[in-house]
Amino acid sequence: MALSARLEIRQGQGLVITPQLQQAIKLLQLSNLELEAYVEGELERNPLLARDEGEAEPTQDAANEVGEARAEAALDEVAAGAAHSDMDTAHDEVSPGERATGDGAEAGGAIDWSQAGKGGTFEGDGDGLDALAAHEKTLAEFLTDQAALLNLSAVEMAIASVLIDGVDEGGYLRLDLAETAQRLGCDLALAETVLTKLQGLEPTGVFARDVAECLRLQLIERDRCDPAMSALLDNLDLLTRRDMAGLKRACGVDDEDLRDMLAELRALTPRPGAAFGGEPSQPVSPDVFVREGPGGLWLVELNGDTLPRLLVDQRYHARVSGGARSDQEKTFVADCLATANWLVRSLDQRAKTILKVSSEIVRQQDGFLAYGVEHLRPLNLKTVAEAIGMHESTVSRVTSNKYIATPRGLFELKFFFTSSIASSSGGEAHSAESVRHKIRQLIDAEAQGAGVHSDDQIVDILKAAGVDIARRTVAKYREAMRIPSSVERRRAMKEAV
Repeated sequence: MALSARLEIRQGQGLVITPQLQQAIKLLQLSNLELEAYVEGELERNPLLARDEGEAEPTQDAANEVGEARAEAALDEVAAGAAHSDMDTAHDEVSPGERATGDGAEAGGAIDWSQAGKGGTFEGDGDGLDALAAHEKTLAEFLTDQAALLNLSAVEMAIASVLIDGVDEGGYLRLDLAETAQRLGCDLALAETVLTKLQGLEPTGVFARDVAECLRLQLIERDRCDPAMSALLDNLDLLTRRDMAGLKRACGVDDEDLRDMLAELRALTPRPGAAFGGEPSQPVSPDVFVREGPGGLWLVELNGDTLPRLLVDQRYHARVSGGARSDQEKTFVADCLATANWLVRSLDQRAKTILKVSSEIVRQQDGFLAYGVEHLRPLNLKTVAEAIGMHESTVSRVTSNKYIATPRGLFELKFFFTSSIASSSGGEAHSAESVRHKIRQLIDAEAQGAGVHSDDQIVDILKAAGVDIARRTVAKYREAMRIPSSVERRRAMKEAV
């Protein structure tokens, strides 16, 4: 074998993920709100992009006018970068007033203050007094306003601000007081004093560190925190387990007194801060619609309102490219055209992929659409990917943050992917979601005189129905649905009687 340097030519194939391909993959997993924000940014950056409003000439002409201003500004910026030194010289020759007012100053006109600072005027699109009056205070703002009236010192007010920031939307303090005092470099006793003052604010029960303390604060305000009630708050775990006999022994009361005490607890508010709410939630818009067609077929269609429609302004590109002078300007126009074409193709491919995946999911889960959750079939990403000839990762990205509107309600696409539970009779496997529904039905039937079923009894009933399931799986599903154990349900039924 010769040990010498030589040149060789080899031909091979490989997958190279270009930046455009990376962006196309990213577009697949964006929700419709995130996609709209992304498209808005591209419209601002690329003058060759325009919205397709469904009209031919008027829309195109309007797009030309808007795109012309943006493109000329962008070309000027590119040209300005090439002649930066010349601009520095010109900059020194311009007066401060001309730099502030721009073209209006050069024409000798005054600044139009009627449009400046629209947020501070009383006229405009909801930024005036009406919007100010309609603004609903958050819990933190409400507590801060009250804390300002407590005549706290500067140090105490600083501690109070930190504690207010540590209150969650339910009104509970989620900070460790000792750790907070150490972090702020103050005495723990001072922090406890500030906390005691803050616990007297409205709504009553805020700044509590657990449910028992929240209820205790409300009872103290009503002058109803007697020793028996205090013992009840110390033994809420017995109440959770419906151990009424243990509660009576701990509180030293009889049945009638215990019922009265429980009635008082039910009248309290376990989440005092919930009335203020949090950030306004965005309504969910379905990406796909499913409706029943003739002959029992299911028709799948995309929601056009959630799909941004863009077009590439070819006529304006011809006009701008013809006016490009330097190499930088020509490169800028070419990059804008390539980016615009890629984005339009990517959006079109995204829509087709969503429709393709959704159609396959509907085909696989037609039993659920026709008869309900009990007929939901086991389904995974691999099954859908093989059926439509795509990779599992692509299907996973498509089904993320996407919703489908069906005659049975609005569901996330991932709802239809459930694990399978084997059949005891050797038939078709059962969906985990349908099994959970059957467990829920069995427990709901207990209130109608069917008797309380233990987990073992539920296993026997399900096996008789053809579901091969273990007891620990039943217990896991029951706990996930926040259903108490059979012992707790039996105690609750006795108390109700």
